Amino acid sequence: MPFCRFIGRKLYFVNTFENLLKEIGIDESDLLKELGQLISKGWVKCFINNNTEVKNDRVDLLNNRYKHLFLATKKGLMAHNAGI
Repeated sequence: MPFCRFIGRKLYFVNTFENLLKEIGIDESDLLKELGQLISKGWVKCFINNNTEVKNDRVDLLNNRYKHLFLATKKGLMAHNAGI
């Protein structure tokens, strides 16, 4: 499913994993997989708090998904606007 239809609009602003689950309404394992792919593409950033980014090679979604915050990157927003 394209980024723009799946999760793009929900990440214009910082969002939690729990909110994404509620708002998107998909299975938790599917959301983990999609977020992992979006992070690896550089379309989504992961944060510990509003000011501290987690480097992509340090993101542990499986164990820390409820502790992290998520936000679309400029690259991700461009993909969203392009309908990718």
